[in-house]
Amino acid sequence: MTAEKIALDAMGGDEAPGAIIDGAVAALEGEGSITADRIIIVGDAVAIDAHLSSAGGNPGFHVHHASQVVDMAEDPRRAMRSKPDNSISVAARLVKDGAAVGLVSMGNTGMVVAASTLLLGRLPGIRMPAIAITVGFTGRPMVITDMGANVDASAENLLHNGLMGGIYAQDCLGIDKPKVGLLNVGEEAEKGTKVCKEAHRLLIESDLGFIGNVEGGEIFSSKADVIVTDGFTGNVILKLLEHFSEVVLSKVAESALTAGVKFSEDVFGPVIRDLDYAAYGGALLLGVDGVVVIGHGKSDARAVSNALKQASRTAEAEINSHIIAGLEASGMA
Repeated sequence: MTAEKIALDAMGGDEAPGAIIDGAVAALEGEGSITADRIIIVGDAVAIDAHLSSAGGNPGFHVHHASQVVDMAEDPRRAMRSKPDNSISVAARLVKDGAAVGLVSMGNTGMVVAASTLLLGRLPGIRMPAIAITVGFTGRPMVITDMGANVDASAENLLHNGLMGGIYAQDCLGIDKPKVGLLNVGEEAEKGTKVCKEAHRLLIESDLGFIGNVEGGEIFSSKADVIVTDGFTGNVILKLLEHFSEVVLSKVAESALTAGVKFSEDVFGPVIRDLDYAAYGGALLLGVDGVVVIGHGKSDARAVSNALKQASRTAEAEINSHIIAGLEASGMA
C-alpha cells in the first residue's frame, strides 16, 4: 500500500493554495514522511507551479489541473452541478478511477462529504458516512464520531459509527480493544431520545466493547476511547471545542502575562498540543470507498502535512477492508 498516491486539494482552505502546497512539502520530512511522487496536487496548475517555483521548485509532486474552485460557503449540491471541474470533485474522481487511494482537502466540508459519497460510493452495509475526529485532552487519543456528515442519524447509523470508530482507533491509533461509549444526557440506559435508547440496545448486543452511555464531560476523560453521537450533536461539540480551546489558551496567556509569568513552550507546550486541531491533521470520513481526510479551513502547513500523513497511515492500515470484515462478522452487512 505504501506506493499508492494521495490527491491533495490545493484550492480548499483559508490560506490556499500557499499553505496547502507548503504542507505537501513539509510532509516529505519528519516522522511518517511520504515521498513526493505519492502526492498529486489538484487545482489551478498555473498557481500551483508558480508557488512551487517561488519555493525552490517542484520536488517531484504530480500536478493535476482543475479549473474550478468551490468556496467555503457554497452550497455543495449546487456546486456539484455548476462546477463539475472543481478541485474537490476532481480529486475524488482520481480516487474513484484508481489513480489515488485517498484525498485530503481543507475546503468546504459539505462539498467533500457530498463528492466523496456520490463519486466514491459507500462501503457495503454502510448507509451513511460519518466524520471522525481525534482529540487528546488526556494525552491519550480519543475518537468522536459523527461530527457532521449525518445530522439525522438512526440507531443503526450510530451502531455503524461505533464499529467504524472502533476499527479506526484500533488500526490507526494503536488502541487495543477500544472502549466505545454513546454520548447521552445521563449514564442510565433509559435516558435520552428514542434513537439513543435504541442505539444503546443495539450497542449492548454488539461485540464492540460498549461501556454504556457517557455524558458530555467524559470527552475530557479517558473513560471511553470512542464516543458515538449523531452529526448534529457532534458538529455542535466540534465548534464548541474549537472556540473553547482558543478562549482558554487566550485567557491563560493573558493571565500569565498579567502575573509576570513567562509563557514558555516547556510549560504550556503540552497543553497547546493537546488542544490543537493541527496535531492530528484532520477528520476522517469513515464509510466511503476510499480514504478521505477533511482538514480545518484555517489549516496551516503543519496541519496539511499531518493530514497527508494521516491519510497515508489510514491507507496502509487498510481500514476499509477491516470495516467491511467487521460488518460481516457482526451480522451488520
